Amino acid sequence: MAETGIAEKVEARAAEAALSFQDVHTYYGASHILRGLSFTVGRGECVSLMGRNGMGKSTTLRTAMGLVAPKRGMVMQFGEPATGRPSYKSATSGLAFVPEGRGIFPNLTVRENLIVAARPGRDGRVDWTLERVLELFPRLAERIDNWGNNLSGGEQQMLTIGRALMTNPDLLLLDEATEGLAPLIREEIWRVLGEIKGTGIACLVVDKNVKRLVEICDRHLVLVKGELVFNGDGEQLMADPDFLHRHLGV
Repeated sequence: MAETGIAEKVEARAAEAALSFQDVHTYYGASHILRGLSFTVGRGECVSLMGRNGMGKSTTLRTAMGLVAPKRGMVMQFGEPATGRPSYKSATSGLAFVPEGRGIFPNLTVRENLIVAARPGRDGRVDWTLERVLELFPRLAERIDNWGNNLSGGEQQMLTIGRALMTNPDLLLLDEATEGLAPLIREEIWRVLGEIKGTGIACLVVDKNVKRLVEICDRHLVLVKGELVFNGDGEQLMADPDFLHRHLGV
């Protein structure tokens, strides 16, 4: 009876969550990357995903989006089974992915990059319009008619996030959104992430800046070789300096 009760609670949490991993195992060829990974991201919750390089963070986001299919385990999106679901179906089911490397269209203008992604959300919402994205990113408004390949790295990152918002997502997956950017641009991205969180969009954020993640995110996950070794709030995370140094290099 006890085991049945635990299973029912797990299922209930998964049904209420924006994203749920249940004992997920993901491979690249013979390489076992994610090893029984289980966690949830609640609706409207902002969660960080931390760990040293090569621990499986990007693979987790790619698995969540459907770009990589797990060999075992269950992925659920907004209470619906999504294991192995093609990425385009995830994209129309409320998920938006901001990948490392950006991937904008270089031969389209800023305006065209944004408009081409525009669509209503899962329930028909159109909260994010071209005007709202440009208000969030004044730099993009200034460069609205510039080609994508004429933008700086920071502007391209803003455009990638703006393009994701134009899909009116309920869950945003961000992979190293501040990597390689100048300090002022990084601060601009952190400001934007804080504003996005305030709109009620759930977020799963990969980044190396532990301090800013703790400031913005509600909860934190730490991966070591594809396994979850921490799942808690910022106060719990920062209370163990030895853990931080060992697993995050802080």
